Formats: sequence, C-alpha cells, structure tokens
Amino acid sequence: MGLFSSFIDSFCEHCSSQSIYTLVSVGALSFIAISVVINVLRQLLFKSPHEPPLVFHWFPFVGSTISYGIDPYKFFHASRAKYGDIFTFVLLGKKTTVYLGTKGNEFILNGKLRDVCAEEVYSPLTTPVFGRHVVYDCPNAKLMEQKKFVKFGLTSEALRSYVRLITTEVDEFVKTSPAFQASKGTFDVSKIISEITIYTASRSLQGKEVRDRFDSTFAEMYHDLDKGFAPINFMLPWAPLPHNRKRDAAQKKMAETYMDIIRERRESGGDSKEEDMVWNLMSCTYKNGTPIPDVEVAHMMIALLMAGQHSSSSTAAWIVLRMATCPEIMDELYEEQIRVLGEDLPPLTYESLQKLDLHSKVIKETLRIHAPIHSIIRAVKNPMPVEGTPYVIPTTHNVLSSPGVTARSEEYFPEPLKWNPHRWDEDAAAAKDEDDEEQIDYGYGLVSKGTNSPYLPFGAGRHRCIGEQFAYVQLGTILAALVRQFRFSNPPTRQGIPDTDYSSLFSKPLGKSFVQFEKRGTKE
Repeated sequence: MGLFSSFIDSFCEHCSSQSIYTLVSVGALSFIAISVVINVLRQLLFKSPHEPPLVFHWFPFVGSTISYGIDPYKFFHASRAKYGDIFTFVLLGKKTTVYLGTKGNEFILNGKLRDVCAEEVYSPLTTPVFGRHVVYDCPNAKLMEQKKFVKFGLTSEALRSYVRLITTEVDEFVKTSPAFQASKGTFDVSKIISEITIYTASRSLQGKEVRDRFDSTFAEMYHDLDKGFAPINFMLPWAPLPHNRKRDAAQKKMAETYMDIIRERRESGGDSKEEDMVWNLMSCTYKNGTPIPDVEVAHMMIALLMAGQHSSSSTAAWIVLRMATCPEIMDELYEEQIRVLGEDLPPLTYESLQKLDLHSKVIKETLRIHAPIHSIIRAVKNPMPVEGTPYVIPTTHNVLSSPGVTARSEEYFPEPLKWNPHRWDEDAAAAKDEDDEEQIDYGYGLVSKGTNSPYLPFGAGRHRCIGEQFAYVQLGTILAALVRQFRFSNPPTRQGIPDTDYSSLFSKPLGKSFVQFEKRGTKE
C-alpha cells in the first residue's frame, strides 16, 4: 500500500510539473503571437505620412536586424527597390532611417552638429575598446582637439619617413615568418596580413619603442580587443560575455603598456630620442590649458593603433585575395615598378610610391568594392526635414548613410561588382577629384566637405577619417613590398574570393582563406 501511495504521489507531482511547464509554454507562445499580431497591425494601420516608409517585419524589437546583419548591401538594395532611397527599418529595437545615394550622404554626413550625433551611437561600442575620455567618450569639441593633436603623425614629413619603416617591417616579417620559409607554399591571408599591418602601424605611427614592446602575442591581444566591436555591444557593451572579458583584459594590458612607457619617459626627464606620437601627446595641452592626462594619452594611442590597423588590415587582405584571382594584375604591378623605378628596384620612397599609378588604382578599386565600413550611423537630436519630400525624421530615430551603395551602383560604375583597377584609367566621372570641392576646418585642419562623389571610402564631414593619407601610404607600401617578393595565385581547390563577414563593425573576408605564393628570384 505504501509503494502504491508513493507511486500516486510521484505521478501527481509529475503531472503538476508538466502542467506548469505546459501552461508556461502556452503562455509564452501566446504572448509572442499577440506581439506579432499587434506589431503587424501597427505597421498596416498606423502609417505616418511624415515619416519614411517602414520596412515590413514580423517581430517587434528584432525587426530587420537579422537580414541587415547577414548582408547589409543585399538588404539595402532590396529595400530600395521596394521603398525608394529613403526608408526606415527596426535595428535592435531602434527605428533607423536609411537615406541612400549622394543626396543621402550629404544629408547625413554633413548634418549639423545640433541635428545629428555620432557619440551617442558609437560610444557604447568604442569606449570599452579605446578607454574613457577619448574619441566618442567625450564632447565633440574635445574630439576635434584630439584629432588636431594626432595630425602631428600625419604630416607630409611624417608620411615620407613611414615608407622606409613600413618596408623594413614587411621585409623582416617575410624573412622571419614560418609561413614564408619555403620558396613556395600557402598562407592564411587574414592572419598574416593582420600581423603585417599591426606591426607596420605600430612602428610607423607610434615609434620604435612602442613597436619593441609588442612581442609575438600582440596580434592575438589585438584580436581580443577587436572582438569588442561585435554588434551586440551596441546594446550590451558591459555584459559579462566571453568576448567582452577578453576585450577588457586586452584593453587593460595595452593601456598598461603605454602607461609604463609614459611613466618611464617622465621619470627620465630626457628629451625625445625619436619624434613619435607618444612624445607628441605627452606635450599637448587642451584649449582650456589642461595638459592631456597620461591615461588619456594611453587611450588615444590605443585608438590610433586600431584606426591605423583595422581598416588597412581588411583592405590589404582583400587586395591579396583579389590579386590571387587576377595574377595578371600582379604581373602588371611588378612590371610597373621595373618600368617606373628601374630594373634594380631601388628602395621605396614616398616620392617613388606616388609614381606607381596602377598600385594606387588597385587600392582605390579594392576600397570601392570592399569599403571597411558599410554603414555610418548618427542619432537624431532635432527633427530633420528631408528636402523635396514630406518626411521629417523624428528624434526617436537614428539615421544611416551607406556610401558603399553608391560605390557599387551601376549608375556610376559599369559592372560594379567586377574588380577592375583599370576602370580608373579614363573614367573621369568615377575618378572625380575632390580638389575642387569646398573645404572646411572643423578644428583639426581643412578637409573636403563635399559628398557629391559616389566614392567616399573614408566618409565625409566632421567625422571624415583623418588617416586617409596614412592609409594610402601604408597600403601602397605593403602592396609594393609584397609585389617585389611574391607571385600570388589561388589554390586549385578554390576559385574566386570568399564572402564578406559583416559580423563586426568593420567588414572583412569571411573565415580562413588560403592563397598560394611563389617567391620571385632576385632577377627575372
């Protein structure tokens, strides 16, 4: 009898647990179903004539986040075909208005400071990576001052000195890297190029002392810091996720490295043995008379390092992958160096780099198709009327510009997805020079204000990338140095190029991609 009673009690308890589980499950499903129905009805029945059309979506909060995140360009083109150049979609619960085309670039990138704000959008993502009180973790006026300070390392004189430093780094890397010890073989493009660009950026922008502090584990530490740019960190930057813990550990170690350098220099009381960015920032003073605190110097150095490496790493990887697919272009590049610089291939200089016309076109064409940043987002601070339309974008929205859409448009570039550096040979419209564009000084030197060009890989307006000239010097030098030493080709098992990984703030090749190399002889 006792056994039977125990069985009945156990059975009833089981039934009770199952019933509770069932009720919870049914309740959750009902809540989701009701939310979906309400969300759909709101889209169908409550349309504002003064707001851009909303991209239809089933689930509230999620909205179009998944389709946008998988392939932004595909999402933009599909939405444009249905709604036009101006439309709104829900991105992680936030209504985001997209304005495509050159007019959209002008509207957003040259938006007035009182109307649009970059800091509000990007600070949650960048502050844990760079550190406090720099870049987007400070008022815009202070950011403009910080940009002016780092212009020290971007002068013509500085850029001239970088060519030799970058060349030496590339040659030394090829000489010592296990990947290139044989006369031919294969290598992981993204991994190798990431290491090359991080070493060249640290040596040129930051000086020998900083470069010497970074051992072979530095690329891995940088990779951990880079994980902080995961899209989820727009919302949950401080969540105790594994990638955030690695990000924080890497940020702390890098900041400590710079702080050690600064402390040792201040204690020594000596003058600079080598003019570098650390010495420069240590002596800079804000307009209010306050010297830059040492911790801010360290954080600015981290930001500068990542700015000098991140987009260049992605672009250089795409260049190598493209050359492996078109080895005839690589042969042309090698022949150009011999023809222009001489058969003995003298050491590269800043002046000789400017003469390598096809080299610059390879970089330009790669940036056109593979712009490192596909979306530029701003928070709306005041209602923004869109000229020529009935729309007024409210302060509850973000706005999004995508210069990469015009760079991939048939309207401006025939066969836009075909990688063809020679398209820049005679295409005056596509190669429109910005020299005649109106220029403006936001506090850190004159930059082009114009957004009429369909080609804006470095953005425009007050947040235009100030490292544009450095990027061309770094990429041009790395490209020329690699062309002198290698021929690249695709392995027999792979044709074409990999898809793009849009999972981070910066686009890059998806997964691992291996390329075959063959070392050139000293003489052809």
